[in-house]
Amino acid sequence: MSTNEQNDDATQQDAATRHRLIEERLRKLEEIRATRNPYPHSYTRTHTSVELHEQEADLVAAKATVRIAGRVMTKRKAGKTMFLPLYDGPGKIQIYAKKDILGDEDFEFFKKMIDTGDIIGVEGTLFRTRTDELTVEVHGYELLTKSLRPLPEKFHEMSLELKCRKRYLDLIMNLETRERFRKRSQVLDMIRRFLVDEDFLEVETPVLQPLYGGATARPFKTHHNALDQTLYLRIADELYLKRLIVGGFEKVFEFCKDFRNEGMDRTHNPEFTMMECYAAYWDYNGMMDLVERMMMKLVDRFGDEGRITYGEYELDFSNGFRRLRFLDGIKEETGVDFASLDDDQVVAEAKKLGVTILKGMGRDKILDEVFGTFVEPKLIQPTFVLDHPVELSPLAKWHREDEGLVERFEGFIAGFEICNSFSELNDPQVQRERFMAQMDLKAKGDEEAQVLDEDFLEALETGMPPTGGLGMGLDRLVMLFTDCNSIRDVLLFPAMRPEESQGGLD
Repeated sequence: MSTNEQNDDATQQDAATRHRLIEERLRKLEEIRATRNPYPHSYTRTHTSVELHEQEADLVAAKATVRIAGRVMTKRKAGKTMFLPLYDGPGKIQIYAKKDILGDEDFEFFKKMIDTGDIIGVEGTLFRTRTDELTVEVHGYELLTKSLRPLPEKFHEMSLELKCRKRYLDLIMNLETRERFRKRSQVLDMIRRFLVDEDFLEVETPVLQPLYGGATARPFKTHHNALDQTLYLRIADELYLKRLIVGGFEKVFEFCKDFRNEGMDRTHNPEFTMMECYAAYWDYNGMMDLVERMMMKLVDRFGDEGRITYGEYELDFSNGFRRLRFLDGIKEETGVDFASLDDDQVVAEAKKLGVTILKGMGRDKILDEVFGTFVEPKLIQPTFVLDHPVELSPLAKWHREDEGLVERFEGFIAGFEICNSFSELNDPQVQRERFMAQMDLKAKGDEEAQVLDEDFLEALETGMPPTGGLGMGLDRLVMLFTDCNSIRDVLLFPAMRPEESQGGLD
């Protein structure tokens, strides 16, 4: 028998076993319904598992009766007693069921009808076992939810795909996963509090937009029936936040869901979370300072002495971010001074380096490919890459010293980008020229080129003060602080390829 045939046979056996276990649970459910409600409306708890551990001394001294609720994970039967861990949201606690305390009928029901995966409420008192484990002695219980599907036998048997596709199983089986997403919430909350303390105002802008803009990316398109209008899921909220700067809000930020119709890899998901902020009278230097202060706050909270560990790397934030100019970085890694070459020479040198050049790619897009191939993977320690070619940044202000460049920086850590910032372009005539150049690129086949937005140009013509802007990828930032190698690990419900519907219980 071939390996594939063996795998197919094992899969069929697993499916048959699962079907048998589900049928058995359905029979139990029917029997339970005859005497009690297997899905009551509520249950009053006095404590969580964590609170029982925290308040143990007082509760034991008072011989207090406690009420907890959670999911049964395993059952250990020993004649007239049972020990089992009960998992609730914050953690877990052991419970102890004894026939002499519960009585014959309730004990036998517990023993035969309660399965792993069931959710129960338990009333009892605390004690320590001979192995010194805090335990609730069960004086009474209530079935709160009958689980009809068996849980995976062991967490390590769950594939990464299964963990991402059925995140509820991952969360049930692995407390570390729950802690990772709690930490995600803590990181985002800390960023929000930091910005509010810096006097930024949190705002909300449209997700559905008549024109997409603020980034170079392909959008998702939809249709509004009542208006008979094509709309786009936003790829960024930059142009709307700048409208608010025009309107007189001098510091604004938004935590936003953005959508880009692009491929998926370890740092990309088509739906992702960004933080964008804008400050009037700042430039990209002010935004660099803001990022450094923000990162040090996070490292102080979640790291150790200005450092965090990410995979094989120890990332050191204690001395801030290194500054590296875009073209200097390319020259360092390739030995080619692209700044001195004309367009044809840029194409020739990029081909020598093995860079793939697609239809519609201009000089600066080619340089961006060279940068992404040779420089970006080596930016491990915190680094600001500065001063990009103008074509890559149509919304950024021209460099005050170097013609052909703009005042922009990207923040890189552990080999991937975490943020992007400009001295924002506020000259409406230059902005129109930049938009027109982008439209020319789009006509030549660049699907990610930006579109001309007349309403935004009208806002700029009204007058926008000098402004610094910043976009930060929050999912990637969470990857750093949870030591995760893939963006899928920090998204509760990442995008997945479709699977065949199983159509109910099987």
